Amino acid sequence: MEYYVTVEPGVRIFVEDLNPDSKKVILFIHGWPLNHNQYEYQYNVLPSMGFRCIGMDWRGFGNSDKPYTGYHLDRLADDIRAVVEALQLKDFTLVGHSAGGAIAIRYVARHQGYGVSKLVLVDAQSPHSVPQAAANQFITETLNDRPNMLRGLGDQFFFQYKTIPFMDWFFQLGLQAAGWSTAAIMVTLRDENVYGDLGKIAVPTLIVHGIHDKIVPYVNAQETNKLIKNSVLVPFQYSGHGSFYEERDKFNHLLMQFIG
Repeated sequence: MEYYVTVEPGVRIFVEDLNPDSKKVILFIHGWPLNHNQYEYQYNVLPSMGFRCIGMDWRGFGNSDKPYTGYHLDRLADDIRAVVEALQLKDFTLVGHSAGGAIAIRYVARHQGYGVSKLVLVDAQSPHSVPQAAANQFITETLNDRPNMLRGLGDQFFFQYKTIPFMDWFFQLGLQAAGWSTAAIMVTLRDENVYGDLGKIAVPTLIVHGIHDKIVPYVNAQETNKLIKNSVLVPFQYSGHGSFYEERDKFNHLLMQFIG
């Protein structure tokens, strides 16, 4: 099933809902600058194992509306809240990758974990901001040659070799966003962080992180693990920033095991 959820006047969020009758619910939050289709290799498997998989595109990305404003963490967390209420989700697992991990953390802290029974952080942008020099370079490249920025990001993203067709697919995911929203999110990631949110998280939390991550270093995951009570950190030995794909069988199995 596919549909749109209006999160504020004039802004609709795109949602894909697979196996909607299942009681084992996972809501996936994608990373920057991608969209919900980054989890294709979870959607291929988990619904057939009895899980309901819901993917949503952030505002400005994928098939969602692309307003000029609303790209700070509070508003993005509120967009998740609107989707959760529209779908009447309860007792679900929230999965966030990279910047989507930061948004998921803000959601749980800001909305007292509304509906969330478990949290999964995948190569999450936590607990610190993106370093200023790196963020400014991404912003400049986005506003001047976004396709070239996306190609370069792909080269940094993965540890294992990827085929050229796969990298073309990954590139196309990024192109589906608007340029202004791609830049605005990076401004947010430079100027905001979730350090103060981590102590407010009270749900069981699984942290998955590639030890070869060049975008969010593995030490960040170790620090996040210390700051979230009841969290478990699982290092992925053969992954960079894309552990959800690079070790997808291990990731999918771990996710199913964690949800139970």
